[in-house]
Amino acid sequence: MAARITAYLVACIVGVTLIAGLIVGAQRADDDAVDLIVINGKVYAGGGSEAMAEAVAIRGNKVVRVGSNRDIQRLRRAQTTIIDARGGAVMPGFNDAHAHFISGGLSLDQINLLDATTLDQIKDTVRIWSEAHPERVWITGRGWYYQPFAGSLPTRQLLDTLVPDRPAYLVAYDGHTGWANSKALKLAGITRHTRSPKNGVIVKDRRTGEPTGALKEAAMALMTAAPQPTTEDRIAAIRAGLVEAHRVGITSVQNAGGTAEDLELYDALRKRGELTLRVYQALSASGVIGEAELNTLAAVRERFGDDPLLKTGAVKLIADGVIESHTAAMLAPYHNQPNTSGDPRYTQEQLNKTVTLLDREGWQVMTHAIGDAAVRMTLDAYEAAVNANPAPERGRRHRVEHLETIDPADIPRFGKLGVIASMAPVHATPSPTPGDVWSTNIGAERAAHGWLWASIVKASGRLAFGSDWPVMTLDPLMGLQVAVNRTTVEGLPEGGWLPAERLSLRKAIDAYTSDASWASYDEQRKGVLARDMLADLVVMSDDIFEGPTTRITEAYVVVTIVDGKVVYRRDPPDTTSIQ
Repeated sequence: MAARITAYLVACIVGVTLIAGLIVGAQRADDDAVDLIVINGKVYAGGGSEAMAEAVAIRGNKVVRVGSNRDIQRLRRAQTTIIDARGGAVMPGFNDAHAHFISGGLSLDQINLLDATTLDQIKDTVRIWSEAHPERVWITGRGWYYQPFAGSLPTRQLLDTLVPDRPAYLVAYDGHTGWANSKALKLAGITRHTRSPKNGVIVKDRRTGEPTGALKEAAMALMTAAPQPTTEDRIAAIRAGLVEAHRVGITSVQNAGGTAEDLELYDALRKRGELTLRVYQALSASGVIGEAELNTLAAVRERFGDDPLLKTGAVKLIADGVIESHTAAMLAPYHNQPNTSGDPRYTQEQLNKTVTLLDREGWQVMTHAIGDAAVRMTLDAYEAAVNANPAPERGRRHRVEHLETIDPADIPRFGKLGVIASMAPVHATPSPTPGDVWSTNIGAERAAHGWLWASIVKASGRLAFGSDWPVMTLDPLMGLQVAVNRTTVEGLPEGGWLPAERLSLRKAIDAYTSDASWASYDEQRKGVLARDMLADLVVMSDDIFEGPTTRITEAYVVVTIVDGKVVYRRDPPDTTSIQ
């Protein structure tokens, strides 16, 4: 008996000694020299943390410690890079959960109409840009809003007056309607005799039958005569997009749709050491998926599996269109066009089949669903998959993209089913003028169910925020401004639009960081500032956690760090110094 007790005591002493040794070893490792430290910041580590820190230490591409200036300064050595935040906010790098990155990069070299909010501004922007680029054979661009056209769609005759000498083709801000001039329509072979394709509309004059110049949804694909970007153009677009992303503090991006060829382009940059942004690429699918398509998708996933820098694992579906062009699928007819409830891309049976097959193979499904009917169809399809299949090894994290309006009865289903509400807050920017197209089309009652992110959170749902770039601005600060204030930058409407849907600033930041990382199965490696997490972070010019939230957009990014390396520094460094 005594011998047994002695053996237990010896084992206990050995175990305690081993644990103590591990703790001391870890502490010594922490105390070793680090490569980079950020000091004098208002550090929000993310993930809902309540306490604020002052400094962050980085070794290699990992965070070593988050703490006080005194704690972190002890790790400083001669070779350590010091970033003085000078009181500015320090946060995990922004993770844009919904973007179209190559399209966004391409748009930087085209007409940008996102800042043109009146008809005169649209005219001036198009005219000035085209006159400044006489070498362009085609005039292309995007970003025009529906509102300036007073309930109608733009016409070829108007664009003819702005660009009379060349074909011109401009895509609406939402990417769901095209606007062509007469030369572009002629080159594309679109005439009064051309039939509208499935899931698309060639808008025609009711009197003459001639195309007006507006192409809805799938009809946009008929504009084949417009110049298509080459591989070199697309590589250049990614490079331009990287610069823009770093300027606004984005360190990761989730592409909402694309091709295997897109992944090859990113991979080429990765092999050259030029991919300084973490990319999660969803693969686009159209129509009902069968076994052959599943095999093709599986081959791409095998090549681009889980990797911190570049991976796939999601499939993007499109369930409907957009409210502005009456193509979003609604539960009841449109308020100002009672003869239509929109255009669902699937029947419920088709969507159930497609989602169930993808779920069976372990894919994450991202479904574009804007109208309340499309949102319900998508949730029904996800629920059907849950009932049909055992849970995948990595769990289910299916997503609804956009969900601009939702029937209140469907709000609790996000939490119940574990479905992510992936939204772009800037889309919810209130219109500065009464009678905006979005609200007018669906009526006041359904407009009051717009972008209900706080309601979804209260019902235990999870959010992920993105930009939808180039549909809207890439800048996350603009999204934060709308998420926490529910107003325009100018503060309209006074008191906010649906103010009960406001989020706290920390919760909104989480939707762009920790929750966005969870939405791409990356929460184990990024999204918060903590020991052994990837060193992706952003330093702001101001402490956005102090003072009124209406001043968020007065701040700007001064330093962006990806993988432990400074990839952007505002020049000159007005508020942040690097030593």
